[in-house]
Amino acid sequence: MTSDLETHLGYWLRFVSNHVSHAFSLKLQARDVTVAEWVVLRELFDLADIQPSTLADRLGMTRGAISKLADRLIAKELIARTASTGDRRQQTLSLTDAGRMLVPKLAKLADRNDAEFFGHLEPAERAALEKTLKDIVRRHDLKTIPTE
Repeated sequence: MTSDLETHLGYWLRFVSNHVSHAFSLKLQARDVTVAEWVVLRELFDLADIQPSTLADRLGMTRGAISKLADRLIAKELIARTASTGDRRQQTLSLTDAGRMLVPKLAKLADRNDAEFFGHLEPAERAALEKTLKDIVRRHDLKTIPTE
């Protein structure tokens, strides 16, 4: 017998994830930011200057992906790329003042999106769901940050 789609937890995880992600993407789109750009901006918010390769490792992204995201965010004047004075090949990324002001606003959109989808859960239900999902991440040694 062939199992139905709805019998798989992965189906339900993807179903919810797609809707949560799409709703958040639309909220960010109104601010001219993609989900991947949000991830980079949020990571840079807590860091001083960071090398693109280090950022790529932290986010589980390729260096090429970070380079493309950095180029887009530089064009939007949300981050800056600075060459090292000692070695011009060494570069660091950091938020501009505009980027630093935007991140808290985008974080509020993320909070609102979370509340819209998960706000109905009792604190114990939310904690159990979070614990279960984190356990799956840990058991499978998942590293790549979701950006799509």
